[in-house]
Amino acid sequence: MDLGFIGLGKMGFPMARRLVEAGHALVVFDQRKEAVDKLVALGAKAAASPKEVADRAETVLASLPSLQASLEVATGTGGVIEGKMIKRFVDLSTVGSHMAVRIHDLLAKRNIVQLDSPVSGGVGGAEKGTLAVMVSGPKADFEVAKPALDVIGKVFFIGEKPGSAQTMKLANNLLSATAVVATSEAVVMGVKSGLDPNVMIDVINAGSGLNTASRDKFPRSILPRTFDFGFATGLMVKDVRLCLEEMKALGLSMEVAEAVGRLWEVVMRDMGPESDFTSAIKPIEQAAGVIVGGKGGHAAK
Repeated sequence: MDLGFIGLGKMGFPMARRLVEAGHALVVFDQRKEAVDKLVALGAKAAASPKEVADRAETVLASLPSLQASLEVATGTGGVIEGKMIKRFVDLSTVGSHMAVRIHDLLAKRNIVQLDSPVSGGVGGAEKGTLAVMVSGPKADFEVAKPALDVIGKVFFIGEKPGSAQTMKLANNLLSATAVVATSEAVVMGVKSGLDPNVMIDVINAGSGLNTASRDKFPRSILPRTFDFGFATGLMVKDVRLCLEEMKALGLSMEVAEAVGRLWEVVMRDMGPESDFTSAIKPIEQAAGVIVGGKGGHAAK
């Protein structure tokens, strides 16, 4: 397929690379020339703006870091909305259902279909092509885009209602965010009382407490103290905030989600938005006066 791809960041670059490697003709744009040059070296073609990408491809994918970036790339001056060839815009970003509907409505005025298509699975999933890809939009356009999406991960059709894939993504990421802070609290409790965190994680992973944080984040980035899992605290906080907004809009009571949201705001304040989200354990450690991980056992501060 002739495809466009906008946004070659930590997630976008490996997704775009996989599409090129799978034989798709790709026209790419990113504000950072070095990211574009790397993909051109692999066989992609460069464009000078989102509009130019949309002048040269019927299906344009985007992977962007913020709601504002998605809105501007899709509907702003020089955006894909002004493209001559584009028929469908596939937004792989997490923007929440309200922004997805807003973009959908603006693009519809130009007869451009929006496929809302957030992904889950992190940079590792993007590299390996094992992301969970959640898609909502018209079924016929979904079928056209599906062969490309199959290259980046396991594709789930959520429904035709605009924004419904965002709701699915936010539900998933609330659970992911909860797993990190809840597991951090549990392990800090054990270490404070003298348990070995490595043994704790082994037991949790063999027992009913198993979750994505204990399975992946602790062994890879928290116990070794590398804090390099590859997802920024600022992005996790964005997702949790969007989820809380969505819950409020639906009139729901959400005690656990609100507690998780408060914890992540503390992580953002103490560690900064650019920190790796596995560093969420650090404020919890500091409050307890322990350090989890390192070479077996713990060290008090």
